[in-house]
Amino acid sequence: MPVTLSSTKTRAALRVSARVSGELLLVLVMTAVAVWLLGRMWSVVWPLIVGLLLTTLTWPPARMLRRRGWPPALAASSVTVLFLLVAGGVVALIAVPVASQSGQLADGVVEGIQRLREWAAGPPLNVGDDQITGAFDSATARIQDSVGSMVTTVVTGVSTVVNGVVTAVLAVFLMFFMLKDGPRFLPWLARQLPGRLATDVPTVATRGWDTLGEFVRSQAYVGLLDAVLIGLGLWIVGVPLVLPLAVLTFVSAFVPIIGALFAGFVAVLIALVSNGLTDALIVLAVIVVVQQLEGNVFQPMIQSRGLGLHAGVVLLAVTLGGSLAGIVGSLLAVPAAALIAVVWNYLREQLSEPGGEPKTQPAPEEAGAPA
Repeated sequence: MPVTLSSTKTRAALRVSARVSGELLLVLVMTAVAVWLLGRMWSVVWPLIVGLLLTTLTWPPARMLRRRGWPPALAASSVTVLFLLVAGGVVALIAVPVASQSGQLADGVVEGIQRLREWAAGPPLNVGDDQITGAFDSATARIQDSVGSMVTTVVTGVSTVVNGVVTAVLAVFLMFFMLKDGPRFLPWLARQLPGRLATDVPTVATRGWDTLGEFVRSQAYVGLLDAVLIGLGLWIVGVPLVLPLAVLTFVSAFVPIIGALFAGFVAVLIALVSNGLTDALIVLAVIVVVQQLEGNVFQPMIQSRGLGLHAGVVLLAVTLGGSLAGIVGSLLAVPAAALIAVVWNYLREQLSEPGGEPKTQPAPEEAGAPA
């Protein structure tokens, strides 16, 4: 017997589908508007985000000093100065040994270029000096022809560096004010919001703050693990500047993808110019293995445990953030996903029935009663 569709149920299903589609479309439009507004205000939002991340890193010592009776301004000033000293020490720890061995590294670069030239002159390439000279002349001509584009690139790079310095300075000032006045923000915010929002927004903000702290600490753990493993590999191979390279690896771990590539490139280059091609290949293999373990094992495990996110969600968030916004998207993808999870879990708590019982349909006379 053929089965016929119910016209009543079909119309009801279409109405529900249309309503859900309209509501979803409205949510997507509002999300797009919010993202557009963030993009227009990015010069202010980005220093604020960096300042928040720095504050989560420096808040524990500031909190300890405040609990010991220090005035908020003195505690914030002391922690800010200590942070700047540590940051300057990290830069000095990297720059001073490199500067002291710059002559040796320059000689190694010249020797490495000469070795590469000798290797290219032999089989199987058999590249002669006249071919190398011709290639050099051709490269010089191309560089001369593209002087205009190079100047534009340099100007863009200088502008990027200046913007980065301005962002860093603003972030440090914002970190100071957050360390000084941060505990007064949520009570002030609660007084400005009406009704349930006076409770909901501060609660979500507190949970989000804890989540950001977990993110920064997990990144520090991952960077420390990378620095120790890669530093051990460099020490075993006998590469110079082991300590500066390990510190550079730790610092660059806070910038996903590009930071690891940059630190690995520097380590392989120093191994090449100081120890030769064989040790450089060994160092490259060590870095590739450690980075694969970090990206596919350590980072998802540590961040998923600290942020309450599954390891697969962490990987997908980093991939999506990188495809949408490049380096900044990769850096902010995991904390953004964790904050979305915080908001979602809080909404589930507020919308769930006490005791986990299913919500019953209210009686007609109770349907309009306020909650």
